[in-house]
Amino acid sequence: MRPNRYKQYATLFRVRFLTGLQYRAAALAGIATQFAWGGLMVLLYRAFYAADPSAFPMPLQAACSYIWMQQAFLAVFMTWGMDASPIALIRDGGVSYELCRPVDLYWMWFTKECAYRLSKAALRCMPILLFAALLPAPYGLRIPGAAELGLFLVSGTLALFCIAALGLLIDVSTFYTLDATGVRSLLTNAADFLSGGLVPLAFLPAELGKFLTLLPFAGMENTPLMLFNGQLAGRAAAEALLLQLFWTAVLIGGGRLWMKKALRKVVAQGG
Repeated sequence: MRPNRYKQYATLFRVRFLTGLQYRAAALAGIATQFAWGGLMVLLYRAFYAADPSAFPMPLQAACSYIWMQQAFLAVFMTWGMDASPIALIRDGGVSYELCRPVDLYWMWFTKECAYRLSKAALRCMPILLFAALLPAPYGLRIPGAAELGLFLVSGTLALFCIAALGLLIDVSTFYTLDATGVRSLLTNAADFLSGGLVPLAFLPAELGKFLTLLPFAGMENTPLMLFNGQLAGRAAAEALLLQLFWTAVLIGGGRLWMKKALRKVVAQGG
């Protein structure tokens, strides 16, 4: 992006973020759902740990903290919760108006995707975090140190960028298919598992878990949550962040190149 265009993207981000803050009723419903789901997951893990605590790679406190952080920032981490407006614009031809704007189409959609996710998380995260912090140990939120919190913020930002880039790949695929339902369902459901959205990757068989941490999906959820819990520290934390940065650059670079190729053959009918 050119330096003189940063202000344009900042404005796009602010407008999309403020628009997302208007849906407070949906946020309240989401908070209630996430409270219930988080509680059920904690009870489920409690039952597993009661059978044999030594069989798990992290303490119950860390597992419960993983769950509550996952629920608090679900709007950021959920690969399936992408903004659907770009797909609608491609299908109805509205993308032709987007191309007339004096901004790069990829970065415009990328900025809006990030703002969309952050606005939803901003409305939901604090009530869930406060509730989880008040729960008795080991069922509540683990309070991290300053270093762990800082690593989480850096890793969480990279996770947001990586997830947004994945969403843009799905959007670009719509230029070729006109219906992203299949691609979206297949890719987001696979990413949900591979990112640690269903279970932390550390709970999987050791060799499989190590392999999955090398894929781009691990950095979309598992890495920031493990850093928050102190399960990744020192050299392992640095390597995980560098891997996140690498995959973020690859996904963004690949998405931009693919969009440029797709736009060379765009045909808008009916206007």
